[in-house]
Amino acid sequence: MHRYFIYLAYDGTNYHGWQIQPDRITVQEHFNKALSTFLRTKVEVMGAGRTDTGVHASMMVAHFDFETELDTEMVATKLNRMLPRDISVFNVCEVKPQVHARFDALSRTYKYYVTTIKYPFNRYYACRPFFSLDFEKMNEAAETLFDYTDFTSFSKLHTDVKTNNCKIMHARWTQQDEYTWVFTVKADRFLRNMVRAIVGTLFEVGRGMMSVEEFRHVIDRKDRCEAGHSVDAKGLFLVDVAYPDDIFVEPKH
Repeated sequence: MHRYFIYLAYDGTNYHGWQIQPDRITVQEHFNKALSTFLRTKVEVMGAGRTDTGVHASMMVAHFDFETELDTEMVATKLNRMLPRDISVFNVCEVKPQVHARFDALSRTYKYYVTTIKYPFNRYYACRPFFSLDFEKMNEAAETLFDYTDFTSFSKLHTDVKTNNCKIMHARWTQQDEYTWVFTVKADRFLRNMVRAIVGTLFEVGRGMMSVEEFRHVIDRKDRCEAGHSVDAKGLFLVDVAYPDDIFVEPKH
């Protein structure tokens, strides 16, 4: 049995997230159908993680298995022809049979985009708050995230995960242009709704509704009700999933 990684991107506007759900259109469902049609056998893909309804991915990874060796360039070409216009494939490559797209990932990186003006071409890809924000103070609060591993306060309630522990490696707001700010956060794993809840709580700090110490208190309490509201999904992008170098199978020449 051969295992393959698919590197892909999608505009999440029209989808109920990555993971298959009953009576909902999802990205995973499109991949399962396209691969099963192309390879003429039932194929199921496994993603590096799940993204919520409306969240985008400029780089997601998924794996699938097939009994024989495939021409990976041809698979990528065929998938791009079969998938909707808002889903694309960058690359398909073979990995070692035991490698798992989700469990072998070293880190994930998300970006959350905020715009300070009304602009028709980013209305589906950035959040426009109707209040001013102190990004310097928000960065001061974001630095406290490195002091913690338990992020229960920023997790969706009643999930099936065994632990709410995560290791955050990077968390910072940067100014992209005159009107756009971006929050980049990198961790070994993320809880459901975690990034949107962190950003929503940082907004409270940026508005002057919460101090940096109160932000720290929110994390200490391990209570989702203490944190701010989750921000809109449309500003959130999964931008990178990192893996060890030794998981890949060298292409045959």
